[in-house]
Amino acid sequence: MNKFLVKNLFDKAKLVMTPTRDGYGKGLVKAGEKDERVVVLCADLAESTRSLWFKEKYPKRFIEVGVAEQNMATIAAGMANYGKIPFISSYATFSPGRNNEQIRTTISLNNLSVKIAGAHAGVSVGPDGATHQALEDMALMRVQPNMVVISPCDAIEAEKATFAAAFNGKPTYIRLAREKTPVFTTEAMPFEIGKAIVLRQGKDVTIIACGPLVYEALLAAEKLEKEGIDAEVINNHTIKPLDKKTLLASVKKTGAVVTVEEHQIMGGMGSAVAEVLVQNILVPMELIGMQDKFGQSGTPDELLNFFGLTHPFIVKAVKKVIFRRGSGQVNKKIK
Repeated sequence: MNKFLVKNLFDKAKLVMTPTRDGYGKGLVKAGEKDERVVVLCADLAESTRSLWFKEKYPKRFIEVGVAEQNMATIAAGMANYGKIPFISSYATFSPGRNNEQIRTTISLNNLSVKIAGAHAGVSVGPDGATHQALEDMALMRVQPNMVVISPCDAIEAEKATFAAAFNGKPTYIRLAREKTPVFTTEAMPFEIGKAIVLRQGKDVTIIACGPLVYEALLAAEKLEKEGIDAEVINNHTIKPLDKKTLLASVKKTGAVVTVEEHQIMGGMGSAVAEVLVQNILVPMELIGMQDKFGQSGTPDELLNFFGLTHPFIVKAVKKVIFRRGSGQVNKKIK
């Protein structure tokens, strides 16, 4: 197990529970302290996105644009063009959902260093229902040239990702959750945009996950170990650019892969991994994620289980790919 994971990793009652959006708020303040060029724009959701914390510390560098995500994106593009480092904050269903065209035309096309924070992503938003559960946002962002896409696994990593994004000089999308989730990494764990982290070494199967569901992948690996299956778990926090070297090295070793994400499997992180694998090595693969469905209203735990995103479903997917590998259906390198 990675030495930078917290103690009592599998005792959820002893873990700190914090939403990843809190890490974003802390990262904003930290970035603002380092560089006065950092500015924050918000679409009337300062408290929900935690950009309020930046506003309280640096009110002269905070701009409330109101419920106008399209304007927010274009204003930020103009500010970036003149040397500022703008962060734009809203729910992911509205940014990049509502203002995708403005992000594409004014930010990505011009390769401007604007940071897009999409909060309340995934079905774990809960009772707000399908209209507010962003499940297509990573797909929208990763197909845009120049755009970096990050989905932090916990609040500590979200803070690191926000701070790193401030100074990477690229258009960057950061995906955030509303629900409190386990904080299982430590401050000492290294973070680098574009560098996946192997959290658990294994030889039988590779589980590649992003966002808070990385914790579910670790739970699955713990259960599989008790059944004699040695799973390698990778925190693939950067969906674009993908860390091909780390992912391919693991999959070539294990010969089977399961991807895990709280997002549509079409166009999401699993698709990105599949695109790399099909060009390099053919192995059995299963994709855990939203299976071409919209979300529903319910509690976060109810919805994650209903849509098959928790560790029991990951365990089943692992057994399925291992069976397929053993049957010899697909297990050879592309010449």
